[in-house]
Amino acid sequence: MAKRPVPISASPDETPMPASGLPFDDIRQLIAAMPGPDMAAANAVRARDKELTKPAGSLGRMEEIAEWLAAWQAKPIPRVDRPLVCVFAGNHGVVAQGVSAFPQAVTRQMLENFAAGGAAINQICAAFDIGFKVFDLALDLPTGDFTQGDALDERACVATMAFGMEALAGGADLLCLGEMGIGNTTSAAAIYAALYGGDAAIWCGRGTGVDDAGLKRKVAAVEAGLALHAAHLRDPLEVLRRFGGREIAAICGAIIAARSQRIPVILDGYVVTAAAAILHALEPSSIDHCLAGHLSAEGAHAQVLARLGKQPLLALDMRLGEGTGAALAASLVKAAAAIHSGMATFAQAGVAGKGAAEA
Repeated sequence: MAKRPVPISASPDETPMPASGLPFDDIRQLIAAMPGPDMAAANAVRARDKELTKPAGSLGRMEEIAEWLAAWQAKPIPRVDRPLVCVFAGNHGVVAQGVSAFPQAVTRQMLENFAAGGAAINQICAAFDIGFKVFDLALDLPTGDFTQGDALDERACVATMAFGMEALAGGADLLCLGEMGIGNTTSAAAIYAALYGGDAAIWCGRGTGVDDAGLKRKVAAVEAGLALHAAHLRDPLEVLRRFGGREIAAICGAIIAARSQRIPVILDGYVVTAAAAILHALEPSSIDHCLAGHLSAEGAHAQVLARLGKQPLLALDMRLGEGTGAALAASLVKAAAAIHSGMATFAQAGVAGKGAAEA
């Protein structure tokens, strides 16, 4: 059974910086150095799959998942023995614009609930034997209100990304990413609007359940932020730092670190996908090691996933966050690995294969 997490607190501004150059230059260098898929491992899975005791293609996407897992783990027989959910939590200055139905204090209260084992994500992790870590990203120091200025400066943004890169210390072979932060769907909506254009209202959902007046304030906040930062939105990393939040920056770092360590990633919903969208805008192949865990009911998540070329594994009308959709999807990835490694071949089972039937 997954252990209850002790929230890991940090002041990201004090996290060690990458070693060289301007902060964002270091991030670009890390992305450029990412390893690609191990096609020999993927081909080994494909070859073994043809010998397993089932009609070819009969397990549909489960077969594709096994091949994807092998390619990014660089293992011809992929395994999921140490899946891990990492939830990053941050607070947002834009909450001052009345964009959430809940006060900012709820972010810390939910971290306490995670630690006590009382949240939905705790139950899912326990059900599927998934590890769970929670990261408190300076909750007592909210990001700047992006309607008034930058959410983060460049140094703080990259320091937070670097902190996210350290989340995998201790090891994992499958990473599920989640978030917690009152106001963070507003930051995510602003990121999508900055990256993809269109009316702010397209990207704004009801988040924690704002009423019609709250939704109007949310749209207005995104519009104000876009107007204020309009001259600086061609660079995706500028989009990230100007709109925040810390949890989104840390998730970007975790995705980069997972790729470097050959750990496949499952993305959760609307907010986590905003981090993937930043990286995709920098380099489309940078999120090839990521699966979309589910289709969120929040905002225009379906449009975002289509732009990223991701087909979600699940569509359950969920929009909770916390990594819940990613953790549920991890059960399918675990099953795909177990099926591929554990099934007998036709020869092992003494079952006549397709070739024998046609002879």
